[in-house]
Amino acid sequence: MRRAHSMEFGAEMVAGGVRFALWAPTAQRVDLVVDGADHPIPESGGGWRRTALPGVKAGARYGFRIDGDLVVPDPASRFQPEDVSGLSEVIDPRGFAWTDDAWTGRPFEEAVIYECHVGTATPEGTYAGLEKRLPDLKALGVTAIELLPLADFKGTRNWGYDGVQPYAPDAAYGRPDDLKRLIDAAHGLGLMVYLDAVYNHFGPAGNYLHAYAKTFFTERHQTPWGAGINFDGKDGGAVVRQFFIQNALYWLEEYHFDGLRFDAVHAILDDSPRHFLAQLGETVRKTFPGRQIHLMLENEANQARWLERDAAGRPRMHDAQWADDLHHCWHVLLTGEDAGYYESFADKPVERLARCLAEGFAYQGEPFKTLDNHPRGEPSAHLPPSAFVTFLQNHDQVGNRALGERLSHLADPKKLDLARAGLLLSPQIPMLWMGEEWSASAPFLFFVDFAPDADLNKAVRDGRRREFKSFAAFADDTSKIPDPTEAATFEASKLDWSERERSPHREVLAETTRLLGLRRDVVVPLAKSGYRGAAATLPRPDVVDCTWTFAAGTLRFVANVGAEPFAVEAGGAQVVWTNAPGGSGSDLPGWTGVFLTESRA
Repeated sequence: MRRAHSMEFGAEMVAGGVRFALWAPTAQRVDLVVDGADHPIPESGGGWRRTALPGVKAGARYGFRIDGDLVVPDPASRFQPEDVSGLSEVIDPRGFAWTDDAWTGRPFEEAVIYECHVGTATPEGTYAGLEKRLPDLKALGVTAIELLPLADFKGTRNWGYDGVQPYAPDAAYGRPDDLKRLIDAAHGLGLMVYLDAVYNHFGPAGNYLHAYAKTFFTERHQTPWGAGINFDGKDGGAVVRQFFIQNALYWLEEYHFDGLRFDAVHAILDDSPRHFLAQLGETVRKTFPGRQIHLMLENEANQARWLERDAAGRPRMHDAQWADDLHHCWHVLLTGEDAGYYESFADKPVERLARCLAEGFAYQGEPFKTLDNHPRGEPSAHLPPSAFVTFLQNHDQVGNRALGERLSHLADPKKLDLARAGLLLSPQIPMLWMGEEWSASAPFLFFVDFAPDADLNKAVRDGRRREFKSFAAFADDTSKIPDPTEAATFEASKLDWSERERSPHREVLAETTRLLGLRRDVVVPLAKSGYRGAAATLPRPDVVDCTWTFAAGTLRFVANVGAEPFAVEAGGAQVVWTNAPGGSGSDLPGWTGVFLTESRA
């Protein structure tokens, strides 16, 4: 099987050569530079420059000379072997032979997601290094891996959210075929692969669009990164929308990814009648009708509108949203922290946890204290549990801490046992952050590599320290905050997989594996039978009692997060899991819980 995504952007192999295309509406002159030779490209209407050169083969290096001066890489480059400012490389996507011809994906209800950063997930920090660990993840009970953004970024180390070449998987991790080999191997093991995609901004180094396509951006919209991307302007908005829609289709077709997670979609500002997110989701659904592709959102606005289902229960646009609210509730209960956005959950953490378990969002239009009491969220109780991706940790919640501490560094292990079961046995889609399955000791720190741009490196370093200066622990000495520009910060974030064989990590890994086995055998069949609704109560201010009803039966979670014992009336239900002494789950001491199930005749 050979795969290639055909699009109007970039370099495409054609009979006898390569067709090159660049949208450069604000350039006066554009020359194609191929292997050191310049070739003038005439304007072909609408700001497009197109030409085909015979004899050009895969591996050729090319760029575009703008107005007789600056040579820039292709914004739709398939590979940047010499980083974001170097020449692009012509890639023949049909040169890779796939072996997963019969793979069409898996139902979303089966998803157990493992979020990972390729550069720190293994000692090698490469696609090949991660490929070696796929059998371990399958044995754990993971069914999908989600890769942090791969779009080419400046330097050799970055979380991926500073990407400036959305079509080029970063060379720091290997070549395009290495990424394809990783995905092909995952499919061979029955594992799905998702990719985190960033469509709300470009990174601060290596973005040359302003030199020839100024209308790619607009001052009408302002984002945390400056002028917004022009998704809705008459001066190029249609092309900009297609640039990103084609990017999504490219990853799904040419690389055979099983789904995409769209970063911070609340920062995709679009006033057009049909929002970009609607067009994106609907286009993907229509393009791949025979595959099970999953689209996930990060959306601080809690907009249920993007997650609506059709009459058959299928997503109209996007499958799920990251359920930050549920994370915040658990985090407050586990750590007692109440700074920043945790303040909006610290007043009623148990009540808000109950609502999240049953309905997805804790805030569904109520005033949100962290947003100066502006309303946040939309009603979500009608959505199935699979509309929410839940987690106790992720790259943001760990990495945006000054010292990158994992939850296992902050919480009582006994309390974490309850929360872990609550995550992995509830019917929402659970996600583990790499190493969480064994309570890895390595932190996940913020790191970048903008060298040799000393000014940008200094700005990032100083900004990081200013960010945490208001915290009591760093008020007098911010030097304790690891320097994000140092290679040592990156190296400290790498997982040590040998820990899994040592106590206490070995025991945590065994329990995580056991929980995921219970999820596979009990929870997934219920979820796939058809969702009928959920209800949660607080029989006591420190006890959550939530029941989800499905066509095949019910699943009930009772959690005592207080100090005093609580008695559970189980009726004829069977115990799926409990960490209470005796194993019956009928008497729950503080910070214990029970999952119960009952079949429907």
